[in-house]
Amino acid sequence: MKLKFKLLFFLSWFLTLSCAQKKDKEVTTPENLEYTTETVVDGITIPWGLAFLPDGSLLISDKSGEITLFKDGKKETVSGGPEVYVRGQGGLMDIELHPDYENNGWIYMTYASSEGEGEGGHTALMRAKLNGTTLVEQQQLYKATPNTTEGRHFGSRIEFDDDGYLYFSIGERGNRDVNPQDITRDGGKIYRLNDDGSVPDDNPFMNEPNAVKGIFSYGHRNPQGMAKNPETGEIWVHEHGPQGGDEINIIKKGANYGWPVISYGINYDGSSFTDITEKEGMEQPFHYWVPSIAPSGMCFVTSDKYPDWKGDLLVGSLKFQYLEKLSMADGKVTNREKLFENIGRVRNVRQGPDGYIYLGVEGKGILKIVAK
Repeated sequence: MKLKFKLLFFLSWFLTLSCAQKKDKEVTTPENLEYTTETVVDGITIPWGLAFLPDGSLLISDKSGEITLFKDGKKETVSGGPEVYVRGQGGLMDIELHPDYENNGWIYMTYASSEGEGEGGHTALMRAKLNGTTLVEQQQLYKATPNTTEGRHFGSRIEFDDDGYLYFSIGERGNRDVNPQDITRDGGKIYRLNDDGSVPDDNPFMNEPNAVKGIFSYGHRNPQGMAKNPETGEIWVHEHGPQGGDEINIIKKGANYGWPVISYGINYDGSSFTDITEKEGMEQPFHYWVPSIAPSGMCFVTSDKYPDWKGDLLVGSLKFQYLEKLSMADGKVTNREKLFENIGRVRNVRQGPDGYIYLGVEGKGILKIVAK
């Protein structure tokens, strides 16, 4: 009976996975790619965050905790950064400028922090200003709790919307069955704050007893991509699934994105943790990947430097070490292309103010996409 049950289980899982794979567009490689890459900044181990300063220089965050200022062709180490808890997937993560940076000088960072009670760490958000090569006026704006020594799923990305609200992501820290569906706990959430760290009065759970007031949406796994849609102003997020089921989600106020109740993925050992992919009251992803590509970094292409890519979405693949280009029409992905195969683990993708696309590639640094 046990053998029969196992055979039936794996047959059911295989059919489910096969159906999911059919729904996902096959990724292709263009025969004649008109672009190549050139190295702009080398020697960055895990270039998580990339921010373009008004004077043309670059701020780069490395997961190790080091911040690099690249200016006039030279790299300089920035001092005064946060004390970073480096463990597993945690470390110094995203870096983002305030939309009005030229007037107020604020720089925002997410990082794993051991501050607070308990062993281990959790994701935090801070802001500071840059004076030469030193960060000053540091302010911690948010620190998730409780600390844990678990090394998984810290998130994290930062984005501002058109109204100046600050969004950032925190993964569910490996506590799948507790954190993401519980709005009284941190983890597995997208947060929305005012730029000074205070909570907007219209956040969705302000009147919910014991809720974490900064939560804007929940039911997420490990979001490591976030971008504002330049046409709609919506905040788009992608997140790592388990084995299969990486997702792109369009963030809605107070919405539940289902993890782990619904998913298009399975456990890494091949077993199932849920038998449903849809449920009333839970959002469906805009797009999902089966198999997983391990997405990190994301940007919309608006630049005239890539006329054939305009309007497309670029996503880095850590697992397969390429850049994926998603073409969209009528509210869905219509085509997938695999660019720069074997380039390395693409950690971040950003369009710079000069119109060029920049990639943060692990073990290489910052690369720029240019015409051949």
